This record gives sequence, structure tokens and C-alpha cells, in this order.
Amino acid sequence: MDEVIKRIEKANIGKIDCNVSLSKHTTYRVGGIAKAIVYPKDVKCLVSLLKILNEEKIKYKVMGNGSNLLFSDNIYDGVIIKLNEFDKVEFLSHNKIKVGAGFPLMKLALLAARKGLTGLEFASGIPGTIGGAVFMNAGAYKSDMGYIVQQVKVLTPEFRIITLENKEMDFHYRSSYLQKNPGFICLEVILKLTRGNKDAIEAVIKERRERRVLSQPLEFPSAGSVFRNPDGDFAGRLIEELGYKGHKNGGAMVSEKHANFIINYDHATSSDIKQLIDEVHDKVLEKYNIDMKIEQEFVNWE
Repeated sequence: MDEVIKRIEKANIGKIDCNVSLSKHTTYRVGGIAKAIVYPKDVKCLVSLLKILNEEKIKYKVMGNGSNLLFSDNIYDGVIIKLNEFDKVEFLSHNKIKVGAGFPLMKLALLAARKGLTGLEFASGIPGTIGGAVFMNAGAYKSDMGYIVQQVKVLTPEFRIITLENKEMDFHYRSSYLQKNPGFICLEVILKLTRGNKDAIEAVIKERRERRVLSQPLEFPSAGSVFRNPDGDFAGRLIEELGYKGHKNGGAMVSEKHANFIINYDHATSSDIKQLIDEVHDKVLEKYNIDMKIEQEFVNWE
């Protein structure tokens, strides 16, 4: 791995951080040590990096803010790729935005609001990047990225840059073409919003922020909702009915404020959190015969 890092450094691809705790890069604030985190300067550098990793048979993971990931406590003996440098924003016309994959979603929602553009209010409390949001088809308040994405520029596994239209992205509930084709990497997105009243848009964002503070455990590290809501029901209601609010496993706990949040309340390990997720899932399956879908992605547990 040391030789690979030297190759990356020699290629002048971008900033490299070595032997970094992934707890600094995930919203759960847990995870083992990553041998290297690389921040490519541009698409050309990203392609150079991927070619090196493929030649050297080194595993890698492209990630945004780590807001939907649970890394194990083990060493990640590969390269984490972060597209923070892909952060340009351009307002193309009266209602379109071109934005890089590394730009923060919450920040973009606020920028859009200031421009009097409506359609991104649902994202004002989602702590991810544009690329991660498109990958997951992030959403809230009965809306998601699929409603506003017009085009996505992606890098294919063959290192071609292509543009996928909304229909080709196959957006469904917390799902997209990119999830089903993990070799494709989101580079840039064009969003199509609607003109609205700036004051009204900002009022909606403010009201929802206040509602989140009251209903979600924002004072603790978490990764948002753990389980997808089953058809016609709510995951939080099922978990609460089990009496699991406040249930602990090591330093992890089912939030007393919202049962579909698991929080790192006391120096939890990744294993503490995963064991608690698995326990809650199995208890709901046992009592209600409902196989709840886990929203978070488990990485490096093999």
C-alpha cells in the first residue's frame, strides 16, 4: 500500500491523508482507520487515480459526507475517494442549477432559497453531498432528488464521461441507477427547480428546521433514519411499540426522541451500532413479520 500511495503522490492527483480515522468522516462518528483518503483535483485526476487503483488491485470507496455509511471498526486497507474539490455551482437560467458532486446539499438548499427557487426545501436538513444525495435518491417530506434532477454527468467504469437523463437514472424510493451500477461515479448534476417566493421558501425551511430540532436527536451523532418505512406504516412506530426507545447496546442507543434513529450517545463503536441495528430489525421481524429495509450502507464488514 505504501508503494501505491507513492504512485498517487507522484501523479500529483490531489491531497492525500494517510492513516485517518473514519470517525472524522462519518456522521455516526465511528469507523476504523483508512489507509488513505484522496481528494482528486478534477476529473482527469480522478481517472488517473482509478487507473492506478485498478492496476494495483486496490479496493476503493467513493464517499461524500459519510451521512449514510457505517464503516466497521477494522482497518480499511484501501483508498477512500472524496470529491470535495468537485464543488462548483452555477445558476444556469432562471430556474436551473449546475452543481458538482462534492457540494453540500444543505448549503445548496439555502442558496436556492435565497435565489427564490423552490423544490429543494426538503433537502435543507440532509447532511450529505449532491453526489451522495443523487446516489441514494435522498428525500424527505414526500419529495426527493428524483423530482428535481434533470441530468447527471457520470464517469463510467470504462472512464467515459456520459450524461444520464432523469428517466435513465431510474429514481425510486431511496434508490437510483447509480446504486445498481456502482462502477458509475456522479460528477455533476443539473437540477431543475421552480420560481417561488423567497420569503415563503425561507419560512418553510425555518419551520422544518424547528420541527427537526424538536423531533430528531440532532445533539448526538447519527446517520438519520435507520430503516425505511414499511408500506402503510412507520418504522419508528413499530420500534417504539416494541418498547425499544432508549434501548442500549454499548455506547449505541435507540433515540428516546425518535425511535427510528440510533445514536452514538457514549463513545460507541461501529460494532455497538451494527449489533443494535440488527437486534431491532430482528425483533420487528419476529413480532410483526415485517422485514424492514436498512437505509444505511455497511462498509468493510466482510
